[in-house]
Amino acid sequence: MVLPHSLCSHVQNAFRARHQHIAVHHTTQNLAILSILLRAGFISNVTRGTIEKPAPDAFHEVPDSEKRIWADLKYRDDRPVLSDMELISKPSKPIFMELSEIRRLCTGRRVQNVKPLRMGEIAIVKTKDKENEWLEAREALQLRLPGEVICRAL
Repeated sequence: MVLPHSLCSHVQNAFRARHQHIAVHHTTQNLAILSILLRAGFISNVTRGTIEKPAPDAFHEVPDSEKRIWADLKYRDDRPVLSDMELISKPSKPIFMELSEIRRLCTGRRVQNVKPLRMGEIAIVKTKDKENEWLEAREALQLRLPGEVICRAL
């Protein structure tokens, strides 16, 4: 299984290097995290494709090892929209939060040595609910789903 820290560092490094697009391995986890970043406005487009290019038509014709998710990075006034993306829950120390703790995190208070969310910042939560497995922290709060806080993006 690909860990979320590789996606976090890949996205952050691509923004810092001023790339227009990135291609990451096609996994449910990567697709979910990039979809959350898309909904939050940090990236402008998510497309399935191959190693060479974003091509939804060719996606189903290539083997799994060549399937990729392409994301178009977003810039405003020649500055990256996403300035920081860091892992909260690490493989050696997973951070699980109950609903009350997620509420405190979203309202600007420190929880379990995790800094509070600032204005415009999001946290990505992995829940045990199969229908809503990957959510932004505020969505998890609305759906009343506790879970593991994976990463944050600003």
